[in-house]
Amino acid sequence: MEKKPCSSSLAVKTSHVLPPDTNYHGTLFGGTLMAHIDDVAAIAAVRHCRQAVVTASTDSVDFLEPVKQGNSICVEAFVTWTHNTSMEVFVKAVTEDLLTGERKVCATAFLTFVAVDENLRPTSVVEVYPETESEKLLHEGAPLRAERRRERRKYSRQFAEKFGTTYPWNK
Repeated sequence: MEKKPCSSSLAVKTSHVLPPDTNYHGTLFGGTLMAHIDDVAAIAAVRHCRQAVVTASTDSVDFLEPVKQGNSICVEAFVTWTHNTSMEVFVKAVTEDLLTGERKVCATAFLTFVAVDENLRPTSVVEVYPETESEKLLHEGAPLRAERRRERRKYSRQFAEKFGTTYPWNK
């Protein structure tokens, strides 16, 4: 398989923030922003591998600025790193006051997707390579982030086993 540049997977979605999208404070629901993030990140992953994908993990979504009703939200994503069957996707969300033109990065996140075949079995993906300084920075840090995800997943599995499927958990 021939390598692909990070830029070939770029996906962008811009939406107007309307009253049904907002909470009591007139700002975008965090869950709505997370749905936008997962959607755009999945499109970037599919663009990279041209196969079906599933979300394997979402690293912390850091909400940096509120997204106000009437503003727009622009979510950008691209594949930063690949490993066998998985892809790391970086996502940046930018809010814009449409009346003043002021723009702020309101959230960032890393998500991991796994390419799957028609039987939902993991399948290999083409390698990605960075071209810009920003892409190189993200690409170089990816192995450490992947190791942290593996450790976090082990920890999550321990919690799942400890707490099980019933409540109260201390039975």
